[in-house]
Amino acid sequence: MPLLPKLHNECISSLKTTQNLLAFSGGVDSSALFFLLLEEGIAFDVAIVNYNTRAQSVQEVSFAQALCSAHGKRCFIHSVTLESTNFEHHARQVRYDFFEQIITEHHYTTLLTAHHLNDRLEWFLMQLGRGSGLVEMLGMREFEAKNNYTLVRPLLHVSKSSLLSFLKNNQIQYFIDESNETLTYLRNKIRKYHATPLIETYEEGICKSFAYLEEDAKRLLPTHTKRIQDLFIIPRDNDDLINIRQIDKAIKLLGTLISSETREEILRTKDCVVGGRIAVCFKEESIFIAPFKEAVMDKKFKELCRVAGIPPKIRPYMYEAKIDIGTTNALR
Repeated sequence: MPLLPKLHNECISSLKTTQNLLAFSGGVDSSALFFLLLEEGIAFDVAIVNYNTRAQSVQEVSFAQALCSAHGKRCFIHSVTLESTNFEHHARQVRYDFFEQIITEHHYTTLLTAHHLNDRLEWFLMQLGRGSGLVEMLGMREFEAKNNYTLVRPLLHVSKSSLLSFLKNNQIQYFIDESNETLTYLRNKIRKYHATPLIETYEEGICKSFAYLEEDAKRLLPTHTKRIQDLFIIPRDNDDLINIRQIDKAIKLLGTLISSETREEILRTKDCVVGGRIAVCFKEESIFIAPFKEAVMDKKFKELCRVAGIPPKIRPYMYEAKIDIGTTNALR
């Protein structure tokens, strides 16, 4: 019998001190998280996107509005119509753009998503098939720092069947998105033929393994990166695998995803501009990452940068952002 879902105590304590926005769809996962948050006395509001791809979408939005009205929550709604080409990618982009807009305009500090243990295993298996390393295979973390908010996934240790059991036992309404059964998408194939059977047989062991892997990943990926506005300074490691993982994380926070070819270019050149937008520069002890700018700088500023060892590609951003050069020395 599936275990009843329970959020981690650390997560509960943290969410009681933050301004939380729940990414909602009306499906099993987000509906369960909505009521679990209520049970724990965690304050939150709701954001939902209607892609207008199914007649049921209107009902899902109405359900979200009714839930929020009944429990005193704000409900932010975004309606959009997308082309069918590369729909999943564009839908995700639109979804997170909307969430981040709401976060900025209404001063939320945390975005909650209902990703669960099955999602985590699906991602792990997909990355395993692509030849990724441990950090990439883990992918989803319970707490993940973004540019101006924290992404929190409170259900990563909870299986889909446990969430479904919780909803049925408490007679809570939810919707089923039939597109999740379409085997056109690779992820749906992995879910049906691999992830779901594994979870059904080895749920407890898989959950424990992810907990152990999390601890291993912390050792593989040190967290000493320092940030001033959009300037990142990373202690340079002798192992370029550690360096590129730290760089990748910083670049993601600046809103860009990089390919394996770009990673290779960064490590080969040790001084480059990614996509014409982000400068990555290696020094003997540190790695500097910042938006790439072009600016006319006064001689005094350039000389101070030279003495402080600030790479030329980084200086224009620091000049425009009015970052005190002395603060960079304190971070290294």
